[in-house]
Amino acid sequence: MVRTNSAPARPQPRLYLLTPPLDGADRDAILKAIRAAGKAADVAAILLRPGTAKAADLAPLVEAAHAIGAACLIETDVALADALGADGAHLDSADALKVALPALRPHGIAGTGGLRTKHEAMSAGELGADYVMFGEPDAAGRRPAFDATLERTDWWAQLFEPPCVAFAASLEEVEALSEAGADFIALDILAFDGDTLAAVAARLAGER
Repeated sequence: MVRTNSAPARPQPRLYLLTPPLDGADRDAILKAIRAAGKAADVAAILLRPGTAKAADLAPLVEAAHAIGAACLIETDVALADALGADGAHLDSADALKVALPALRPHGIAGTGGLRTKHEAMSAGELGADYVMFGEPDAAGRRPAFDATLERTDWWAQLFEPPCVAFAASLEEVEALSEAGADFIALDILAFDGDTLAAVAARLAGER
């Protein structure tokens, strides 16, 4: 898990888009945003945050993510991810990851966020997380201080092999996290329209 000094330089970060909690969101707007994102940038993954939304309401969003070539993950609910044919689940702690791994392996993606300390992040990596995420907003839209996310991203990128996803709320934050070594930049899908995503993608292409 620990990075060696001879490890090759990482490629430019790809984009990882998060929806707001879908029980209170305009799902048609999110569907349009997914399609627009696929035309504007190289989107690696989309995280659906279902809240209390039903599987039938989420299925078109999963299909749209796959149509643009992005992996689709479901927040916290492994059974729902399986029922929808999603690519895996995003868990909100190392403990939740440990419980979910048997159901996700060998083919499903198992990502982990909600990591409040470096120890929790290392625990997730040791358990076999496919990625760790720093700085993402909670259900109420609150997120850690950006300086803390930037420091955590830099620390992880220098020392550990599993990919790091880091959340940005502006183009300036995208640039800083890219320079710090994030493998993926997480963005709120409704905060970055197609033109803005294209600008983000162009800026990332010139970063590394």
